[in-house]
Amino acid sequence: MVRPVPHIGPTVGYRVECDGASVAYISDHQAPIGLDTVADSVLDLCNGVDLLIHDAQYTEAEFSAKGHWGHCTIDYALMVAAEAGARQLCLFHHDPAHSDEVLDRELERGRAAGKRSFANIISAWEGLTVEL
Repeated sequence: MVRPVPHIGPTVGYRVECDGASVAYISDHQAPIGLDTVADSVLDLCNGVDLLIHDAQYTEAEFSAKGHWGHCTIDYALMVAAEAGARQLCLFHHDPAHSDEVLDRELERGRAAGKRSFANIISAWEGLTVEL
């Protein structure tokens, strides 16, 4: 399944289902400035997926300056996962300026924040394999 995803230019997200497993891939997702709503097309792709691979480029502080660059925050990715009922969230599309230490710190912060709504979070890294 393919659906449009909010971004500064045309882009799409994908949902793939095979042998009873489902994965949604949402790259280049422009979060709304208020970080408070999720587009219906995105929720349609992510509804109940086993794994949601989602853009999480910015920290909250960076988003205030770059909120119009076409990406989103870890907390917004958490919100999408929780609203869609995803079983697992994989954060990706990391900012190339972020070190591994920054990514690890943000993952732990996201896990702490997610405990209120969504706790099954991993961060993508080169060579990662996820069993579904």
